[in-house]
Amino acid sequence: MLDLHPIDFAAFGLYFIIVISIALWASRKPKGHERNADDYFLAGRSLPWWIIGSSVIAANISTEQIIGMTGTAFASGIAVVSYEWLSALILLVVAKYFLPVFLKEQIFSLPEFLRKRYSGAVSSTLGFFWVIVYVFVNLTSVLYLGALTLETVAGLPLAWGITGLAALCLIYIVYGGLAAVAWTDFIQVAALFLGGILVTWLGLNAVSDGSGTWAGFQILMQEAPDRFHTVLPANHETLPWTGIFLGGLWIAALSYFGCNQYIIQRALAAKSIAEAQKGLLFAAFLKIVVPIIVVLPGVIAFVLFREGSMVERPDQAYPVLVRELVPVGFVGIIIAALTAAIVSSLNSMTNSAATIFTMDIYRRYFRKNAGDRELVRVGRGSTVLFLATAGCIAPALANFTEVFQFIQEYTGFVSPGVLALFLFGIFARRVTPGAAFAAVLLTIPFSVGMKLGFPDMAFLNRMAFTFIGLCLVMALWPRGKETDTTPTFASDLFKTTTAFNVGSLGVVLVLGALYAWFW
Repeated sequence: MLDLHPIDFAAFGLYFIIVISIALWASRKPKGHERNADDYFLAGRSLPWWIIGSSVIAANISTEQIIGMTGTAFASGIAVVSYEWLSALILLVVAKYFLPVFLKEQIFSLPEFLRKRYSGAVSSTLGFFWVIVYVFVNLTSVLYLGALTLETVAGLPLAWGITGLAALCLIYIVYGGLAAVAWTDFIQVAALFLGGILVTWLGLNAVSDGSGTWAGFQILMQEAPDRFHTVLPANHETLPWTGIFLGGLWIAALSYFGCNQYIIQRALAAKSIAEAQKGLLFAAFLKIVVPIIVVLPGVIAFVLFREGSMVERPDQAYPVLVRELVPVGFVGIIIAALTAAIVSSLNSMTNSAATIFTMDIYRRYFRKNAGDRELVRVGRGSTVLFLATAGCIAPALANFTEVFQFIQEYTGFVSPGVLALFLFGIFARRVTPGAAFAAVLLTIPFSVGMKLGFPDMAFLNRMAFTFIGLCLVMALWPRGKETDTTPTFASDLFKTTTAFNVGSLGVVLVLGALYAWFW
């Protein structure tokens, strides 16, 4: 635990005064204009590309990446970087083929698309699944890992950390909705990158005894060469190359970035399709550099602390780096950056869970004629309820040694079915609601059956086999009439601008060079 200097407290407090002020500014409405559901859940559908891109990264990067991926890199090396680099490619696919369909339908939520494409039963069942996963997996893990970091670095008791993070989240999301979240995310991402780069820079200098960051990187590669491979054996417990490059990770990433409410919700709030696509292209470029702050520190911690007892389990690697390397006066900045990442993701997940509950469950089954004022009120109330529930469950995650892998595995129980539904829903014109509902009902049994039947198989490979099985179910199900909801590949809907195409080529070339270097 560090003895925090008053400057640290001042930096932390000033940062969040600025963030909350921006949130309130972004949430303001002209005098006499009553906030409606479009304003609260989709920021009035007015977000520009740079806000969309930064908000996607802010929603995605939280303690589950900063702490969890650093811990996995400490244990297994940089192969976990593929979660970030392959996600850059996935974002381009989502921008070109998923977003145009979603934005054409002018939907509030992804379950709404499923209702239009398939049926209310499919939409409601998956909406219920999503709320459960957001509350019991995503929100709980982010709260726990964030509180664990604050406990390790600043000595704040775990329970107080969980309570404080939840309260900080509620301060502006309850009032401002998505507009408050998205506009402050730009500041949160800047703080996250500045704080993360500071930790990496200090770590590399510590490795080289002050000889510089490049010298430190070269020493890392010399002392831990086995930690600098992006391709691990096919029998690796968590990161086999088969699961990374041939199936499971692609399924997880496509499901996460293309069929996940709290990621897609930013793009649904865009001014136009072109603006949304530019936003995801910007996010793809950011994804390429994110490993500098969420993966490389794990290898640094391995080289610095592998022979001692400071890091008793992988998820402590990043907090120990901060505690041991960051000088007094800068700790407040690091804590502010970490807290920013935590709160940003909490805001995104909570707002999306509230959107699904309000628009797809409450409005459909309890109050079909509910007005905007009532919907906003229900959204705010469910936000409080979801955060409180996650806060009560979060301490139980202390029983897991690598929480990032816990998150990936248990969200992976649902991801194959979700992706199958959307791929067939977008690209197969004659798949029936019956086929979709069968896939929804079989998703969990297939996933559990694979885990029980093949307990030694890496979860990424199990996801791939589950996905294949569900696709076969949907493909072999009797076909129905064509639906107008599904576009064809000949449609102008999938055309993209020259700027997007050139930028996408740049992303592909950079990733190819990186994989060639760290093969």
